[in-house]
Amino acid sequence: MYQPPHFQETRPDVLHALIRAHPLGLLISNGPDGPVANAIPFLLDPPDPSRADFPPNGRLRAHLAKANPQWKLLADNPASPVLVVFQGADSYVTPSWYETKRETGKVVPTWNYATVQVRGIVRAIEDQDWLARQITDLTAFQEGRRDAPWAVTDAPAPFIQSQIKGIVGLEIDITAIHGKWKVSQNRPVADRAGVARGLEGEDAATAPEMARMVRSFGGLDGE
Repeated sequence: MYQPPHFQETRPDVLHALIRAHPLGLLISNGPDGPVANAIPFLLDPPDPSRADFPPNGRLRAHLAKANPQWKLLADNPASPVLVVFQGADSYVTPSWYETKRETGKVVPTWNYATVQVRGIVRAIEDQDWLARQITDLTAFQEGRRDAPWAVTDAPAPFIQSQIKGIVGLEIDITAIHGKWKVSQNRPVADRAGVARGLEGEDAATAPEMARMVRSFGGLDGE
């Protein structure tokens, strides 16, 4: 990933927060006909210093349908690295929001975004107990914020068992994690402030989150 220094993000807590807020990752691996990619939801298990056997960068967990051929490619090439891309908020940025436009006119449009790329080694898992825990954990993570959360145990046990037989688990030991927050840090302060105000007036779904990032990462929180 191309990472100019002013857009590079290395803090584990910030990187992990984006993964948890945007858990639908794009799993990319190599196949005989070229790259293979599928979007699937992930759970992040952070590093655990108390466990000597746990990967120092943490671990991702997910599952694929057995009908999805990517899992077999992964199982047949256990040492092959994979890439998982998590996409956070993104927004188009018009030059009209820049103070520099009024001063010199020397501006062009751009796109702001936050993204995390994880590299690691994957294992395919068919153990039924592991899969039961995986779907329980994933469901609890997504449903926990609801007033009346749905639980796996709300469905008939034989039905859940039949569903489990149709999936394969994935564990990815993280070997590297990189973040890029392109949120107008390279612009003058007046331009950053203009972008934040402009985004706050937009009705796009991700505009409010991007406006907060421009203010936070651009040193404008006290504005």
